[in-house]
Amino acid sequence: MIGRSTSPRNVASAEEPIVYVVDDDASVRDALSSLFRSVGLRVEVFGSAPEFLQSKLPDVASCLILDIRLPRLSGLDFQVDLARAGIHIPIIFMTGHGDIPMTVRAMKAGAVDFLTKPFRDQDMLDAVAAAIERDRNSRDEAKILSDLHAHFGTLTAREREVMALVTAGLMNKQVAAEIGIAEITVKIHRGQIMRKMAAKSLADLVKMAQTLGLQRAAPPQ
Repeated sequence: MIGRSTSPRNVASAEEPIVYVVDDDASVRDALSSLFRSVGLRVEVFGSAPEFLQSKLPDVASCLILDIRLPRLSGLDFQVDLARAGIHIPIIFMTGHGDIPMTVRAMKAGAVDFLTKPFRDQDMLDAVAAAIERDRNSRDEAKILSDLHAHFGTLTAREREVMALVTAGLMNKQVAAEIGIAEITVKIHRGQIMRKMAAKSLADLVKMAQTLGLQRAAPPQ
């Protein structure tokens, strides 16, 4: 981040998860900040939703502790705005006036938990641990999918065609007959596909094809 040292120690700390707190009550912000820091968690606090949106969010696992009743914009409406803006961060709601419809709406929209004040410190810490783990897993899955699409993007049109047929269960001879090329050429293409996709086995390649939604190519007319 701007103005911070890029020493190895700071680079390592930048990878640590962050807990964001949005609440208009300064005493609540201070209490939660002390709680999270007491267990070694990084924390950043904000007094309003706009203030949070104006901040730069590092690309690390994180979660958002959000008061359900914020000035001018409710926490539930802010949850919707975040989703529309493409900011997918696990949210833990807290409120002193929760009700069942409010809780149901928050959870259906993807909230991790809904805590009613006053809550136990351990309940909040447990919720944060679950939220950060969810975000970490989501980021890992997104990275794997992004890498997979990047690898697939290096294949030629013919290699994609061969990959679709091979992962559909066709033997080299059948693939050759289907698209009208020599069997040895199919073998060459398969080797290139395995290398470019970084696939360790045919089973691995089949899983990749399923993840990509790759369908068997239609036979030539």
